[in-house]
Amino acid sequence: MNRPLLLLDIDGVLSPYGTRQPPAGYTEHHLFPGEEPVRVNPSHGAWITEASAILDIAWATSWNDEANQLLAPLLRIAPLPVITMPPAPFHPSDKIPVIAAYAQQRPTAWIDDLHTPQAHIWAAARSSPTLLITADPSVGLTRSSIDHVMAWAKALQQPVGE
Repeated sequence: MNRPLLLLDIDGVLSPYGTRQPPAGYTEHHLFPGEEPVRVNPSHGAWITEASAILDIAWATSWNDEANQLLAPLLRIAPLPVITMPPAPFHPSDKIPVIAAYAQQRPTAWIDDLHTPQAHIWAAARSSPTLLITADPSVGLTRSSIDHVMAWAKALQQPVGE
């Protein structure tokens, strides 16, 4: 069986927004002139590296290649494959066709802060195991979410009947 996929969004997942101050553990980086600072928690890099032992991880974000150019170095992670999204701005449901094409029939976990009803319909209709984790955009990625994804992926690797 192919290793499961973990698809990661950035805004609202790895960079929380909507609060005056960043959550504990985050630092602000001015990566895009004239825009809100990007909030980065260096612990996320370690979590992503840990998860990469059992999952194939890809960016599923409007950042596209900028995820590897700007964020990966701050997280101290190697570049990840990029699922190229439509030009911004786009509706969150516009991610689904490109994610579906990338995931094909592989088991897929997708962490995003904006899972639309269409995303849930897509996930429910898939014949492959699919896990959607919707992050609170003011909090971002949590350790419990990463632990949930890793436990889900490990359970898929267990032979039936064990």
